[in-house]
Amino acid sequence: MPQLTHPPAGIAPALEARVGLWIGRFAAALALTGGVLLIVLVILSVISITGRGMAGWIDFLPFRPGPIPGDFELVSAGCAVAVCTFLPWCQLRRGHVTVDVFITRLPPRGRAVLTLVGNVLMTGAVAIIAWRLQLGLADKMRYGETTMILQMPVWYGYAGAVVGLWAFALTALYTVWRSINEIAQGRDGD
Repeated sequence: MPQLTHPPAGIAPALEARVGLWIGRFAAALALTGGVLLIVLVILSVISITGRGMAGWIDFLPFRPGPIPGDFELVSAGCAVAVCTFLPWCQLRRGHVTVDVFITRLPPRGRAVLTLVGNVLMTGAVAIIAWRLQLGLADKMRYGETTMILQMPVWYGYAGAVVGLWAFALTALYTVWRSINEIAQGRDGD
């Protein structure tokens, strides 16, 4: 007599796995984009600092090395965007800092429940932050605020950060779904 097999417990676990694959690809692409942005910012900083140090030393060259005007404006906006692009990948890979002193003694289901609570709280917090930052973006666009040296619109940095934070919120929402399925299946997700 053939044995009856039960489908995996949880909320649409097969769909969750497929959605997780796409969210993983998107989060990885965002993180890689943020990494490339940081490399560009490092190169920009090195060129600017080197030029600042060489100013006046090499006057015989056809160009005058010097600091890049507005480098700190570019670096501050770029770093804000880069950090926000790393957050979805960190959430998906369970990379946020946790205090494991007390929960290591819990059974797998207990750890999974605490993970679910953390994911729900993270989803709520990041959704509020993304929403408020999006309102700030709208204000920066409406008032046309620009940086002091480059006269670059301030909203450029806000726009990149908003994309990263909404992706983070979407990823955090997915991790809530993943946690519910891990609890239903008796796993702790580690």
